[in-house]
Amino acid sequence: MKYTVITGASSGIGYETAKAFAGRGKNLVIAARRTDNLKMLKKEILEECPDLDVVIRSTDLSVPENAYRFYEGLKDYGIETWVNNAGFGNYDRVADQDLNKISMMLNLNIEALTILSSLYVRDYKDVEGTQLINISSCGGYTIVPMAVTYCAAKFYVSTFTEGLARELEEAGAKMKAKVLAPAATKTEFGMVANNISEYDYDKSFGTYHTGKQVAGFLLELYDSAKVVGIVDRESFSFRLADPLFPYAGNSSHNQQRM
Repeated sequence: MKYTVITGASSGIGYETAKAFAGRGKNLVIAARRTDNLKMLKKEILEECPDLDVVIRSTDLSVPENAYRFYEGLKDYGIETWVNNAGFGNYDRVADQDLNKISMMLNLNIEALTILSSLYVRDYKDVEGTQLINISSCGGYTIVPMAVTYCAAKFYVSTFTEGLARELEEAGAKMKAKVLAPAATKTEFGMVANNISEYDYDKSFGTYHTGKQVAGFLLELYDSAKVVGIVDRESFSFRLADPLFPYAGNSSHNQQRM
């Protein structure tokens, strides 16, 4: 049996992505902190797709050690696709930001994603049909006012994943690495990023996508041969693209292999 792993599956994009892959007949490992939400998601999926296996893993991936434990706990599962969706944002000026929150954000958005990506690539890079999809943001390609640190973290996700895609291609690996970069999406993101209990997307953005729409974009990226799926921050149109960052693959000034 093959499985699709989705982190941050308790709400928003991760929740809808799990249902989208279930609609494709994919067995799932769904992970997040909130066990009750994961149980509700599993119930919804099995009502529609009773033949699937849905495995719940409750974990806080903002603690780096938990990322290792989470991955090790999946050694008995054949993983076809890995979606690193877990993450959160922050709106504030750099001088005013809560550094405890920022530390957790960087641990989750960068460190956990890097650990899980690296372990998955190490074990599955030569397995036919495998994909790693990391969720970035259009803020991972553009600096957004009041979200500088968040954008910097997502720039890391974008460059790391694009670079990994190049590396896998150059090595002749069978795995594909891809990055999805949504724009404003109506999820819990706004509440968490602003440290408030209610958030009005109509008032704050006016234009946005739903989690279900973004899950649809993710499947388009999954089905394609492209590396990047990105939403234009102004028009909110979605497009598939080759890597967008410059790559010094053919430079004569690269370090020579030892």
